[in-house]
Amino acid sequence: MDSKTKNYITIGICGVLAAAVAIVLAMSGNPGNMAICIACFIRDTAGALKLHTAPVVQYLRPEIVGIILGALITAVATKEYKASAGSSPFTRFILGMTVMIGALIFLGCPLRMVLRMTAGDLNAWVALVGFVAGIATGTFFLKKGFSLGRAQAVKKAEGFVLPIVMLVLFILSIATTLFAASTEGPGSMHAPVILSIVAGLVFGAVAQRSRMCFGGSIRDAFLIHDFGGLIVIGILFAGVLIYNLVSGHFNLAFEAQPIAHTEALWNILGMYVVGFGAVLLGGCPLRQLVLVGNGETDSAVTFLGFLVGAACAHNFGLASSAAGTTEAGRIACIACIVILFVIAFVNMKRKA
Repeated sequence: MDSKTKNYITIGICGVLAAAVAIVLAMSGNPGNMAICIACFIRDTAGALKLHTAPVVQYLRPEIVGIILGALITAVATKEYKASAGSSPFTRFILGMTVMIGALIFLGCPLRMVLRMTAGDLNAWVALVGFVAGIATGTFFLKKGFSLGRAQAVKKAEGFVLPIVMLVLFILSIATTLFAASTEGPGSMHAPVILSIVAGLVFGAVAQRSRMCFGGSIRDAFLIHDFGGLIVIGILFAGVLIYNLVSGHFNLAFEAQPIAHTEALWNILGMYVVGFGAVLLGGCPLRQLVLVGNGETDSAVTFLGFLVGAACAHNFGLASSAAGTTEAGRIACIACIVILFVIAFVNMKRKA
């Protein structure tokens, strides 16, 4: 069996496992059409840490901790762990904030967008237009020489810092009452803790082995006509779609979708920000968590940007709700697009 065939088999297995994890979490209490959502779960975690005080979205999500640790364990086991740092950390922090704000205007990361699509949410299909357009824009700048610079190797221990911090926070969340926890709303809906952490570990390992990235897979299709990255996402999509059809959770409509709004323009623009930002960062929010596990501290800085972006989105009324977007959120979305273009322009390499 050649290496290419082995790679496709690995990707296929990873896709099946990813779908299984999403289905199990959906069946076990996580919010509707949100079996696993990186943006929403980081938002909930930010609330648990009291970075924002929105009472309905506060819960330290074990899945986030599990994904980071699962990727770390897998990277170490396969000897792919390599600590690095120094590739425009502050710019990455700002990009993390903008991507999170865009995601919370849409109400989901690319992973949740796909899960919403499998449940018949037509708003997610509309948002896909913006996501692809954002990736196309980012790819244009890559072709023009955009770069945040090259990271440098650092001590291995440096890459363990954020995973250890997240593990400590998880232990404190189950052993103490230090953190906030919603009693109603999406934050109060969650699978059992043990199941959530195990599911996160599996999903992190799967994402690490398959290089799963919702932004990167489409970027590679544009850049080098490589559609391999879309295979694992396609399998995930098919698996969860079958579950939704069989279980009666499929509802082909714009209206009456769980934790979603129907404002097409802002769904498109919100995911445009996410797609554009993901390309500039070198990966979608899920991929950033996996890269943290791989030892990339630049992605750890991006993760902190996600946390602060989520806090700002709720502290300043930028985040959308089932009722729709807010005026502040719409202004912030346009501001995020401007920021992304500025970052893209100023980081283009100039020919001598």
